Amino acid sequence: MYLGIDLGTSGVKITAIDKNGEITASSSREYPVHYSNNGWSDQNPSDWIKGITDSMKELSEKININDIKGIGISGQMHGLVILGEDKEVLYPVILWNDQRTVEESEFLNNEIGMDKLTEYTSNISFTGFTASKLLWLKKNEPEVFSKIRHIMLPKDYIGYILTGKFYTDVSDASGTLFFDVKNRKWSDEMVKILEIKKEYLPEIFESYEIAGELKQEIMDELGITVKIPVAAGGGDNACGAIGAGVVEEDKILVSLGTSGVVFIPQKKWSLPEKSSMHTFCDSSGKYHFMGVILSAASCLKWWIEDIHDGNYAKMLDEAEQSPIGSNNLFFLPYLTGERTPHSDPYARGSFIGLAAAHTRGDMTRAVMEGIVFALYDSYNLADGLNPDTIRIIGGGAKSELSRKILTDVFNIKSEVLAIQEGPSYGAALLALFGTENEKNMDEKLKEIVKITDIIEPDLENHKEYQKRYEVYIRLYKALKNEFFEISRL
Repeated sequence: MYLGIDLGTSGVKITAIDKNGEITASSSREYPVHYSNNGWSDQNPSDWIKGITDSMKELSEKININDIKGIGISGQMHGLVILGEDKEVLYPVILWNDQRTVEESEFLNNEIGMDKLTEYTSNISFTGFTASKLLWLKKNEPEVFSKIRHIMLPKDYIGYILTGKFYTDVSDASGTLFFDVKNRKWSDEMVKILEIKKEYLPEIFESYEIAGELKQEIMDELGITVKIPVAAGGGDNACGAIGAGVVEEDKILVSLGTSGVVFIPQKKWSLPEKSSMHTFCDSSGKYHFMGVILSAASCLKWWIEDIHDGNYAKMLDEAEQSPIGSNNLFFLPYLTGERTPHSDPYARGSFIGLAAAHTRGDMTRAVMEGIVFALYDSYNLADGLNPDTIRIIGGGAKSELSRKILTDVFNIKSEVLAIQEGPSYGAALLALFGTENEKNMDEKLKEIVKITDIIEPDLENHKEYQKRYEVYIRLYKALKNEFFEISRL
């Protein structure tokens, strides 16, 4: 049996699988995110530890915990975890969707320069990336910055707690902006620019490599009597791609989680035509392009749970009654700013075209269509692609209407996965592959990952969406300066 631990933004999920990749048990716990009106977003790692401990104890009631042969860890990317000399956390973890680092990100792009950043890391700076968070700390919390002795990402802190070792993997490290993606190592140039010491950075592994084993203290706490190896794991989307079997160029992954992701595998390192798309290492030893929108399923959650009564079934049924284009109503899904393709922390969510005749169903469908249009924005940044299949994961993948909208907008067939656990499942598979020293991961995934349904795109629907998408992309351009002015009021 193999465990995958996914340290998500809103909670942790642990999935246990057998040697054939079948799920045997799972458990989860939620924990808080601390938001503020000025765009800050952070968490307390002690909440992560409690969530994982409670989940593991629940899991031990469902399975024989001593049957576990390996553990893999997935997690939210880009967050900054810093420890001092005593290995205690020095500062609340600044999360991937935090927007406090606008000035620092602009400094990196404009003063260091996008060309140099791309040369050093294969990427340009975004407010969510880890490098700008370090610069923000140096400027605003110099005393804290001076005490830093260990720098890591959220899932790597969990790895440290479980094994006592400081390590990361290539996929997660790719999102720091101080990792040389092409050569799969820390960037000496960026280490100098950030004025940190290389010894503060964790050891680097491929995602499937065994990085350590469960330390005795954790074994005693959980009642484990056998040594359990821990695979390095990966960033949430890289692990999600493993769990979906998206490792070759004929397929792309779309994740409809809190954020939204378009994940495009690449056999060899290359740069996309547009620098606002990320170039990262993947979890299978190759590379991928990735576009990220900051608000995806979280938009629907906000609309249905916060604004209304939380009745998903009723409101999605209402959306089904609304026609393509939501009766000419548009929604910009920028509730927390936007990363790809706009890199605009000031952008905000908006309903546009609202009329007295519009229904709640129209508005719900407009939210769903706006999310997919934003994802399509990301996909269109990479030229020369020719995938024949989309595989969809995340909470939004459970909606048949969401899947149909996405299939028609992209005009690519989509496949429904038998197992939609996402990153936790991918992390468990990495534990299986690493522990069993699997030599042909790609072929093994073809055996393990199963499809339950195929949705073919409707060309006429695609043409209708294309007309509306052209309007959608003009709306942001028209409102961009107004969003900035609103932020100054």
